[in-house]
Amino acid sequence: MTLWWKKTAAAAASVIALGAVGVGARPAPAEAGEEASLRISRLLGTQTLPHKQDFEGTVVGGFSGMDRDPLTGTWYFLSDDRWRYNPARFYTGRVDIDPVTGAFKGVRLTSVETLTDEDGEPYPGYGKPRSVDPESLRFDPWSRQLLWAQEGDRPDATHDVPLSQQAIQWSTKSGRRLGALPLPANLRLTEGDSGTRRNMGIEALTFTPTRIVAANEDPRYEDGPLPTVDDGATTRITVWDRLHRVQAQYAYEIDALPAAPIPPGGSTDSGVSELLAIDENRFLALERSWIQGVDYRTKLYEIDLRGADDVLDRDGLADGAAYTPVSKRLVYDFGVLDGPQQNLEAMAWGPRLLTGECSLVVASDDNFDSRETALFLAFAVKGC
Repeated sequence: MTLWWKKTAAAAASVIALGAVGVGARPAPAEAGEEASLRISRLLGTQTLPHKQDFEGTVVGGFSGMDRDPLTGTWYFLSDDRWRYNPARFYTGRVDIDPVTGAFKGVRLTSVETLTDEDGEPYPGYGKPRSVDPESLRFDPWSRQLLWAQEGDRPDATHDVPLSQQAIQWSTKSGRRLGALPLPANLRLTEGDSGTRRNMGIEALTFTPTRIVAANEDPRYEDGPLPTVDDGATTRITVWDRLHRVQAQYAYEIDALPAAPIPPGGSTDSGVSELLAIDENRFLALERSWIQGVDYRTKLYEIDLRGADDVLDRDGLADGAAYTPVSKRLVYDFGVLDGPQQNLEAMAWGPRLLTGECSLVVASDDNFDSRETALFLAFAVKGC
């Protein structure tokens, strides 16, 4: 543990011990009360950014994670570009939501920062040793630094690439690496049919006041097959405390595919694309599917870790032995919106509205593809 984080963790532990468990990126509640189920109360609006917009010499797109500094209102947007255009990077900017009316007026970029290693060097691009695949980013109100997840890479039957481990790493607000969380051994990438599958690793990341929580997008090899139209699948949520100690893992049941691919046997990709803390135990989970011939389908769930079994010490979850997964409740089906669905991968709390509602912003990774859109959706939320 680096010196800066030891100091930050000690300060955080002191505040938590004094009972300030409400500190975090989620807007402070309008008034105290009983825990209530969260629900989307209205769509505040949508915004898009131009396809492959140029910003300070970089190509904008691939938003796979974002978060907001509740103190300054600065937003951070993570791109999953693997040096197809530019090195791994994130953007800062503003999201304009009127606190009185809730009107969603725009998204504006203000700067771009390259993610670098301890030596200040950009990470290598796709297909090179030590390459990174950025997938989620959070602003930490304790340290006022950034934590970002990347799912690395590994060879498989169709990709001859070197093994690069996935990681959850601390970074300064200028992009320089500060350190990393220890990963459980069962999340490591290998060159065989064990551990995390290629491109299906840590995709979701969030903070609670006392914990750090992350989820793999899809099952490890030992945890069973990928989702199909007939059956769901099981992935893992991992929990650390604020001293970077792994506390537990919980099973998360991914839905069966919402439709069959066209033609039958076509490609599919479905799993957890983001998590966002509601409180210490409850989280929002995005489940996003891409189905050949059908396109994207996404649902938003409220999940609860309480009552779930800790499966950290279980090598696999496909052996038939019983366990209790996290509970989940459907909050919103993005299919009710007009227009084609997009590749929703980023989610963060915005400012609280004067109505008492929270604002929630969800954004898409356009894959730098002209057939897709860098879309931002803003919602008002009750029960947050």
